[in-house]
Amino acid sequence: MTDTFVSHLFELRDRLLKSIFAVILVFICYFPWARDIYSLLAQPMLDALPNGGNMIATEVTAPFFVPVKVTLLLSFITSLPYLLYQFWAFVAPGLYKNEKKLIFPIILTSTVLFFIGMCFAFFVVFPVVFHFINAIAPDGVAVMTDIQKYLDFVISLFLAFGLTFEVPIVAVILVYFDITNVEKLKEYRPYVIVGAFVIGAIFTPPDVVSQILLALPLWILYELGILVSVAVSKKKSESTS
Repeated sequence: MTDTFVSHLFELRDRLLKSIFAVILVFICYFPWARDIYSLLAQPMLDALPNGGNMIATEVTAPFFVPVKVTLLLSFITSLPYLLYQFWAFVAPGLYKNEKKLIFPIILTSTVLFFIGMCFAFFVVFPVVFHFINAIAPDGVAVMTDIQKYLDFVISLFLAFGLTFEVPIVAVILVYFDITNVEKLKEYRPYVIVGAFVIGAIFTPPDVVSQILLALPLWILYELGILVSVAVSKKKSESTS
């Protein structure tokens, strides 16, 4: 038993090293274009600024380290399919056949939904929010966003919308493992709607537009989760009967 445990530790170490090397290799490939990558990320804000408006760097090292951080984040996202493969290769031998049928689609679907959430934030939410914020700036106030604070803000919104798009996965898991059922999910609907707007108020800027842009997809995805849970529940009952 000790030998088996040690062999698992060695395998875990090897797969972690492979994952780290994969991210580093992609980062090295992206690094020459670090400034261009950050410019692409900052484009929604730059488009919303008045003519002649610019972003600023209030720290000495920010012009170097902020593009590096963005490039490293992009390297991790690019490497994610390989990282998930390493995770799957490590856990799959210890799973039952029915667990493999469930977990692999969940990993794949949750990754795709997270990417869709990030794309939704970048292409839909960012332009609306940044134009709104710049439009309501008082007269005489020059909007000049710090690049480090902008990066922190963007990452928080990416995480908020990426996790929001995971709602159907959470609903399916809860129903599949009998933690709850479809009827209970329907009963929770009013609380979810209120909670969606509360979450939107917490994780988005203090304006109604961005709150709605987060709360509305969360509600729609919850309804989608209910529909998928119905199909999963029927399939599970048929397989056990």
